[in-house]
Amino acid sequence: MNNKKSQWLALPYAVYAVIFIAAPLLLIVLYSFCTDPQNGIDFTMENFVRFFDFANPMYMQVLWRSIYLAIISTIICLLLGYPMAYILSQLSPRVRGVVSVLFILPMWMNFLLRTYSWMSLLEKTGLINRLLEALSLPSLDIMYTQWAVVLGNVYNFLPFMILPIYNVLIKIDKSVVEAAQDLGAPPYRVFTRVIFPLSLGGVASGITMTFMPAVTTFVISKLLGGGQNTLIGDLIEKQFKVTGNWGFGSAMSVIIMVLILIAMNITPGDKEESAGGTLL
Repeated sequence: MNNKKSQWLALPYAVYAVIFIAAPLLLIVLYSFCTDPQNGIDFTMENFVRFFDFANPMYMQVLWRSIYLAIISTIICLLLGYPMAYILSQLSPRVRGVVSVLFILPMWMNFLLRTYSWMSLLEKTGLINRLLEALSLPSLDIMYTQWAVVLGNVYNFLPFMILPIYNVLIKIDKSVVEAAQDLGAPPYRVFTRVIFPLSLGGVASGITMTFMPAVTTFVISKLLGGGQNTLIGDLIEKQFKVTGNWGFGSAMSVIIMVLILIAMNITPGDKEESAGGTLL
């Protein structure tokens, strides 16, 4: 009886998922095999052939640039996010709650406003360059470059790396860590042989949650990159909003979805290596 009630309670979510998640995805896949879906359905592979045309590799170059910048952004987020998450997990519960809110607080602000704020900071007459000028240091000129895009990605997506790792770290059984210490393992060995292997699930989630929005972003590249560093998200947006080629835009969306699924499968899984090996 309880199982039947729980199934009925899940019905609204199932309806919601079908209407707003499954149906749009199926529609995008259907449109990707059409030359002009607005005027009828005509199945063709033309959109995919056009994208993978090695005689005119413009679209492939944009895709590689998007993947390249997303990988760099994800690596930087991991290098910054793991130490932050580890420090956060070592704090007392009261302090930990306050600091967690500080990490989440910027996410409450509109995504566009956060990106616009970096424009005012990085421009030639912005706050950062004025401060450097006051200190008699050379000014920064990274606005409208790939590095500005990477900076915007790291700033906006860093919490997506910190929080999954933090959630895993605070759930690690402290008795396992204490056992390693009792066996005489130095701190670095405790971390490399116990803590880090047990946190790989959070690392995998953080990499996925950072890489996915970084590879598909178009707002950051448009505002901080100035349109000079076109990414795959910009191309997709242009196909739907400017050229009106929904079929080609859908095909690129499907290609990105496939790449993201592949990336999700090659990231380290939720592997918990045994901590009972040789620690000394």
